[in-house]
Amino acid sequence: MLNITIMPDEAAFDRAAAWRIITGMLANPRAVIGLSTGQTTKNMHRLVSEIFALCPFDVSGITLFNVDELTNLPRSYAGCCYTMIKEQIAGPLGIREENFIMPPTMSGDFEGESRRFQEALEARGGIDLQILGLGANGHIGINQPGTPFNSETRVSPMDPVFEARVRKETGVGPEHPLGGLTLGIRTIMHARGIVLAAKGAHKADMVERMIRGPVTEDIPASVLQLHPNCEFLLDAEAARKLNGTTGKEGGVPSGGDRHGQV
Repeated sequence: MLNITIMPDEAAFDRAAAWRIITGMLANPRAVIGLSTGQTTKNMHRLVSEIFALCPFDVSGITLFNVDELTNLPRSYAGCCYTMIKEQIAGPLGIREENFIMPPTMSGDFEGESRRFQEALEARGGIDLQILGLGANGHIGINQPGTPFNSETRVSPMDPVFEARVRKETGVGPEHPLGGLTLGIRTIMHARGIVLAAKGAHKADMVERMIRGPVTEDIPASVLQLHPNCEFLLDAEAARKLNGTTGKEGGVPSGGDRHGQV
């Protein structure tokens, strides 16, 4: 049976997701935690930072990283994953730079950078908790539809809609190649715990296909059906097409909810 948690609204979803991250840190003071950037995750990162400011705890041994990073753009671009994670959570928590593992955005050897990124995580003992968003086309990380399930960390093309937005924001023309350095699907599946977080009605169709459809490389997120410790954390809007699905429901008490934790 899949582990599905449906929160009643967006605010409850954000609180639940934030507590997944905090619980991972408290349960293991040397945890290696992977994050994701985007509209789905920015509020959960803000809440983690706010809770930490109110009730600080030891994060000196915590390692943070992001599941992917943009390539061939400077870190000064606000949309770079390093910059967003640094501002949203790593900086507010005071994560030491040596414990914030991110590949460079500019390099003449992205194949080597991909290998070093994965090796750095492996040297820390592997991933304890990976937070994932769900792409509109079913991608996880920047593993686009058609990515082999045995893929390793590498540079992948961006989703065309996202790439068009990045080019508009940066003024970078089509002659300048853009992509994303991403953990491969095999690497993601080796994480000891995963939370796939999705909210909003615009994700409902893909949530249904991810959870109820076949496991297929056409929808990379569908492979998470096979992970032994993956929680699908959804708000009611994202779960609206899952009528009859057996899952957990409920709000979040003030101390953080205690169901469905990884």
